[in-house]
Amino acid sequence: MTIARLVAAVSFCAVLSQPALADNFPAKPITLVIGSSAGSTTDGLARAIGQEITAATKVPVIVESKAGASGGIAAQAVARAPADGYTLFITTNTTQAANPHLFRKLAYDPVKDFTPVGALVKGYLLLVTHPNVKAHNVAELIAFAKTKPLTFGAGSSSARVASELFQQMTQTQLTHVPYKANPPAIVDLVGGQIDVMIVDLTTSLPQVKAGKLKALGVSSPMRSPLAPELPTIAEAGLPGYEMSYWNAVYAPAGTPAPIVQRINELMQRALATDSVRRFVEQNGMEPFTSTPAELASFQAAEYKRWGSVIKAAGIAPE
Repeated sequence: MTIARLVAAVSFCAVLSQPALADNFPAKPITLVIGSSAGSTTDGLARAIGQEITAATKVPVIVESKAGASGGIAAQAVARAPADGYTLFITTNTTQAANPHLFRKLAYDPVKDFTPVGALVKGYLLLVTHPNVKAHNVAELIAFAKTKPLTFGAGSSSARVASELFQQMTQTQLTHVPYKANPPAIVDLVGGQIDVMIVDLTTSLPQVKAGKLKALGVSSPMRSPLAPELPTIAEAGLPGYEMSYWNAVYAPAGTPAPIVQRINELMQRALATDSVRRFVEQNGMEPFTSTPAELASFQAAEYKRWGSVIKAAGIAPE
């Protein structure tokens, strides 16, 4: 047999073996790496999904937190992992769409280093103010912000970009106060050190229900089941405004397509279970599933959208 024929035969056998590998997947523990801390919403989502995958496959699923660098540490770790489907990245729009515009140099490439597996959930934000801010709805806040300097806090890319988009659409100028995370920013908002935040419902809604903050609207296209009495920001005075954050699953670049498809199927089955649906709803999110190709297209669109807001805001990369 010639060398060319030998190479062709080996390649043909490798192609034939891929479906067999997928049929046997998973055959050992799966690690879900997240870029946020233990106890975060992403951590809870990963654990809820992992439990359902274990129940379906009898294979342990380990959730590993590698917080830091806006998810960059976790992204780098997964990018360097074997492309066999056993190390996966459950991440957000921060690492895959925002970070390339916020940092001059990344230790990973959000496109070249990963194989998209599928989207998981989409979540929305709540526009909240300190009770002393003299505005009872979004339209009044816009008018008030044009007459008096206001400050906004942000401890995540989603909160920052959501606030910048609000300013761009309303032609207002608020002073940004940066935080390492949203919870301490909420503490300062309750204390009156800052005036406004647009932040995830999980962090802000308990303070609203306790009467410590004033809620003016949600960033979703429709009202949230968690707070159906609250209007959307669009219907309350800013037509066209919408901002979301999302979680999705990625594998290291080069992971075989049959294994990627198998993981996608396992994830979607987990999302359809009562326990995961309950977690998603309780945290103000909604299922947002996709094929690998659909996730790749969605990520590209989000990259452009977030980039345009960040550029228009004049945010210099760190």
